[in-house]
Amino acid sequence: MDTAIFGRLALSPNHVLNPISGDKHYFCKGLCHHRGFLMAVSATGSSKGGVLDRPVIEKTTPGRESEFDLRKTRKIAPPYRVILHNDNFNKREYVVQVLMKVIPGMTVDNAVNIMQEAHINGLSVVIICAQADAEDHCMQLRGNGLLSSIEPAGSGC
Repeated sequence: MDTAIFGRLALSPNHVLNPISGDKHYFCKGLCHHRGFLMAVSATGSSKGGVLDRPVIEKTTPGRESEFDLRKTRKIAPPYRVILHNDNFNKREYVVQVLMKVIPGMTVDNAVNIMQEAHINGLSVVIICAQADAEDHCMQLRGNGLLSSIEPAGSGC
């Protein structure tokens, strides 16, 4: 077990001394409040005869996740298909207009191809995206009078 030596007193790393007014040397392990902000202090001593390693101060921004956590979350979320179903109510031009309005980056050519496939085959995949986005696109398509649904974009056909 590492020890820290203060004068002639040997303290274990788990020992906490409270500072006495005027005392310049005190030892704090764990969380220490110093100069108005919280510091996490590491008090593991090295094998250099009681000399402590320099404390590591870790600062985190409250409410912000690391990039690693965000990437991990994105990988876990499975993709979903937004499906347009054929109907006998809406004109083809209107379907193309709604697709271009609702789906970001939708071109006229892609919208026409999707509309044609739904008209001929009964349904067509509009976009593959995250579940939350798929639900949003589906609701917007329905809100404009089109028949649509979502399904997980598994490895099937």
